[in-house]
Amino acid sequence: MIETTPVGAADDARWLARAIQLAVENVADGGGPFGAVIVRDGELVAEGQNRVTANLDPTAHAEVQAIRNACQAIGDFSLAGCVLYTSCEPCPLCLSASLWSRIDRVVYAGDRHDAAKVGFDDSAFYELLEKPRSEWYMAVDEVRPVNATAPFDAWDANQSRTHY
Repeated sequence: MIETTPVGAADDARWLARAIQLAVENVADGGGPFGAVIVRDGELVAEGQNRVTANLDPTAHAEVQAIRNACQAIGDFSLAGCVLYTSCEPCPLCLSASLWSRIDRVVYAGDRHDAAKVGFDDSAFYELLEKPRSEWYMAVDEVRPVNATAPFDAWDANQSRTHY
């Protein structure tokens, strides 16, 4: 039997190695142990490192940073046709950002359990999202004034809007 390398496996290994390298370098620079790269057609589009504590920004995860940088690099909010390589399984925030940016594929190295072992435990978020909002520890309340739909009405009436 002849063993074959899966299509794209060499590229996956190459870009995951870069994401891991970014993560390790970021630790040395005082950041979190996360790195990410975005690739399109085998070419690097952008990179990101976790800058949560450095930037005092809880949304500055490596994947989000890479997505922001990639969108700026290509001049579009859609990253359709791109692959996100990340040193760790994306948390719910990063997975949502990946979905919103229309990334085609996410490839990760370490998983959420590896991260949890060193203090980056997202299990509470995964568990929270499975519960009804009435059971959440953070209140999420709808307060519906008379003009609650005014922003959507304005959007719907705007003929020159950019469709998502």
